Amino acid sequence: MRNQAARPVAVIGGLRIPFCRSHTSYRHSSNQEMLTGVLRALVERYALSGERLGDASFGAVIKHSRDWNLARESILSSGLAAETPAFDLQRACGTSLSAAVLIGAKISTGLIDSGIAGGTDSLSDLPIVYPDAYRHLLLESARGRSLGQKIKPWLGLRPRHFKPEFPGVVEPRTGLSMGESMEITAKQWKLTREVQDRLALESHQKAARAWEEGYYDDLVVEFQGEKRDNNIRPDTSLEKLAKLKPVFDRGDAGTMTAGNSTPLTDGASAVLLASDEWASERGLPVQAYLTYAKVAAVEFVKREGLLMAPAYAVSSMLDDAGLALQDFDFYEIHEAFAAQTLATLKAWESEAFCRERLGRSAALGAIDRSKLNIKGGSVAIGHPFAATGTRIVASLAKLLHEKGSGRGLISVCTAGGMGVTAILEAP
Repeated sequence: MRNQAARPVAVIGGLRIPFCRSHTSYRHSSNQEMLTGVLRALVERYALSGERLGDASFGAVIKHSRDWNLARESILSSGLAAETPAFDLQRACGTSLSAAVLIGAKISTGLIDSGIAGGTDSLSDLPIVYPDAYRHLLLESARGRSLGQKIKPWLGLRPRHFKPEFPGVVEPRTGLSMGESMEITAKQWKLTREVQDRLALESHQKAARAWEEGYYDDLVVEFQGEKRDNNIRPDTSLEKLAKLKPVFDRGDAGTMTAGNSTPLTDGASAVLLASDEWASERGLPVQAYLTYAKVAAVEFVKREGLLMAPAYAVSSMLDDAGLALQDFDFYEIHEAFAAQTLATLKAWESEAFCRERLGRSAALGAIDRSKLNIKGGSVAIGHPFAATGTRIVASLAKLLHEKGSGRGLISVCTAGGMGVTAILEAP
């Protein structure tokens, strides 16, 4: 530990590979390969070859057992000095934003001068396992000391042992998937199918326009022959979205579809953080500063919606910063589902919610929707679970750098009823 006054945390910049629908372009790529691809590009972009950074933190939500040291192994292949340490972190969809906050905290307190944070996820390269009974059989055989002891467990081998088990993204305490949980919240907040589809349409239109304008040209690097996100649908429409069937509540009351939810996505992203002094010594301009962050959790089994924790985290973070919800030039609210973004906005606008749940005397109020996810959100761009946070940090930092002033708010919901939020400010 180091006891000293806090110092600014500079966001130098970030990169990602194109986000691609699972089982498409990256179907043969591993988490480590995707993350290493991003890190090599980052090292080249900022002339860091052979440099020793203070620390690095990365994570993946869906991991093979082979990925037990994912962060360190990726660093060793990145072009950075082998003396650069690294550690794995996982907080579901908030993984890479949490990594950025931790690296930033180390810089702020003087423990390190520079670091990289990021995340990667593949739903194409799933860790498929076999039933516990088969695993126990294998282990029992391996523990045998004599030939007979090694052979005996195999006498219990049955066809059922070969039935594969795929990882399931459901909440152990409710047995519900994230989408099923969010459908309940959508009904509680009276979010119609139409308003969800409209936000999804806007997400695709904004992302498509940003690509056409060249906004992502220096934020996205080619990987496996892909140069652009492959989920963005510039030709979609409300009419096309309305034809899709609900997937989480298949009855007449269902509102959430594949069109207004994020698709299963593969990808990786990372950001470079540093102190002002470190950046100045290398002639690297600062795009933004990471100034505040907050994490929150909710009791989602009986009391609150699974993905509503960001509403709480933002409220506390605004108090820390002495800011109002309207004091931002950009809002980056992760679109896990269109309904999640909309429920969060309605919660902040609700005097009852803000008084009874957030302990405030009045509603936080509405935001200027023209400032929301202006370069597209996760519904259009895609959502590799652990990579979304630093995708947003890199994009928001660029927005602030280009504007030359102002601040932006980041809000990311996660499985387990948690939320991670942050504030970036222009230099």
